[in-house]
Amino acid sequence: MTLELRATPEEVMRGVEALQAYGEEREINSKTLFGLTLALEECASNIVNHALQRDATRSFQVSFDTVGGRVVIELRDSGPEFDPTAKPDREPSPDDDDEPPGGWGIQLVRRYTDEIHYARPPGENVLRLIKNPATT
Repeated sequence: MTLELRATPEEVMRGVEALQAYGEEREINSKTLFGLTLALEECASNIVNHALQRDATRSFQVSFDTVGGRVVIELRDSGPEFDPTAKPDREPSPDDDDEPPGGWGIQLVRRYTDEIHYARPPGENVLRLIKNPATT
């Protein structure tokens, strides 16, 4: 299943709802599906807010597939090159209240997926999130 989504928060939620329906149709357990929808919402929100600057005239793609029992979510956008997998995990610090927000999303995505892959074919960011429901 592939969706073309406009760069708006409402479209992010449309993608999340589509993943929810996709998972329910395939009887993916609720714990796994919850984590995948959180990961998708985080990644898609970053695309909308940062890569595409909430420009509703721009769009990105989200696709869902099941390959060898594993759920694969792929996001494609035409924003500036950005590899979220290159970001290290942050450690909580007493100074967090004084730091700018952000940087925690990739840790959430790592928590709820088994693999994250980034590629940069010409003019496009491609992020693949993979989860084996059996590892939940």
